[in-house]
Amino acid sequence: MGRPRTPLLDRARITTTALELVGERGEFSVPQIARRLGVQTGSVYHHVDGRDGIVELMRERICEAIDSDTLGAEPWDAALTAWARSYRAAFAAHPRVIPLLMTSPVRAPRVLEQYERAVDLLLAAGFAVADVMPVLTGLENLVLGSALDLAAPETMWELPERAATPQLARALAAVGAGRADAAFEVALEGLVAHCRTVLAGRGQAR
Repeated sequence: MGRPRTPLLDRARITTTALELVGERGEFSVPQIARRLGVQTGSVYHHVDGRDGIVELMRERICEAIDSDTLGAEPWDAALTAWARSYRAAFAAHPRVIPLLMTSPVRAPRVLEQYERAVDLLLAAGFAVADVMPVLTGLENLVLGSALDLAAPETMWELPERAATPQLARALAAVGAGRADAAFEVALEGLVAHCRTVLAGRGQAR
């Protein structure tokens, strides 16, 4: 028999399958990927650097959906805000992968290049080097937490009919649809406002 026109196994198929498994089960294993693709487990290892390598492939795939061109916008705060919104949208499409990625070091070169651009943006705006990683880490915590929130029920508080929490009931009724989006914008605005204050304190606001 001749060789199939489409390769049976490659990194792209492994990544897609891993994302599918995590989306369904919240976890994956190399043998599970192999079974779903109809290959031997050892064949998967010929294409990837074990489980950690697959986690990085998933990170890279998701980050491809982030519009890194936003980091070239001006002024810096508009660029950071646009990048955060794109970052959130990319991860909101795969919320169950987030716990895996948050507990694994970032190694993928293309993902690291995006962080490099974000660092360049902040340094060019006038932030001190020591300020950069707290800002980026805070932004990432906000973005990923909000991406998980988007996967949660619209209302996370279930009140019995005779609940002794009338003010909470009023607040829940008033927020309407889009609670997660509204909360994200509030938090993002607060983080950027803090960053502006840091710059102003240094006399370097641009």
